[in-house]
Amino acid sequence: MITMSRARFAALVEDALDAIPAEFASRLGNVVIQIEEENPDEPETLGLYVGVALTERLSDYSFATPDTITIYRRPILQLCATEEEVADEVAITVVHEIGHFFGIDDDRLHDLGWA
Repeated sequence: MITMSRARFAALVEDALDAIPAEFASRLGNVVIQIEEENPDEPETLGLYVGVALTERLSDYSFATPDTITIYRRPILQLCATEEEVADEVAITVVHEIGHFFGIDDDRLHDLGWA
């Protein structure tokens, strides 16, 4: 497990978000990205999307609370040995969870290399 400050980890999450192409990033207006230490129910989980995917929204979808993407710091740090590995895993996790927002399932994300 690598040791990393919360601020540095947050900067890596920001870097991953900055790397998202503008045409996709512009659609994330009602999505909250947050960092937590770990998921209390599933401590090995690296990230979690909670919300209604764009592909599942009906015409009456409005005035909804923001969807959330949570990136879990501790399991990512436990998985990695270097800062470069953390940066890569954060990027993969961010893209993976954003993929769920766009309606892409785990199998397809795996096929695309984002799992």
